[in-house]
Amino acid sequence: MKVILKENIETLGHIGDIVKVAPGYARNYLVPKGFAIEATEKNAKALEHAKRQLAYKKNKALESARALAAKLEGLAIDLVHQAGEEGKLFGSVTNMEIAAFLTGKGFDIDRKKIVLAEPIKQVGEVSVPVKIHPEIVANLKVTVKAA
Repeated sequence: MKVILKENIETLGHIGDIVKVAPGYARNYLVPKGFAIEATEKNAKALEHAKRQLAYKKNKALESARALAAKLEGLAIDLVHQAGEEGKLFGSVTNMEIAAFLTGKGFDIDRKKIVLAEPIKQVGEVSVPVKIHPEIVANLKVTVKAA
């Protein structure tokens, strides 16, 4: 079944793409959630008009993501944890703790968008990537200090 995407979906494509998916996936998930519409002749004609609107929406989302990335890169995160003599933390700093700090500062960032290969377990400065938009990644400067 062919559908026209109304939202960016990582596994399928971007806004306005016509993709072929399983009928059940389209009927039970994509269409009811508003992520896609069926690619009929009528919808294909409406797609031309909708593409201009979707391009505007995409550019606006990209622009706001760039502004958010600039704000995040200018932000310095200082976290204080109990640590041993060699600078090894008792516990670790996770993406959940960084997300809670950002929420306290007024940023609404989902913890799943904070990409940590593994939790921070040492005192020091670490650059943490935050995937704000599929095309934009901001690098947070996280400084972990011993208590």
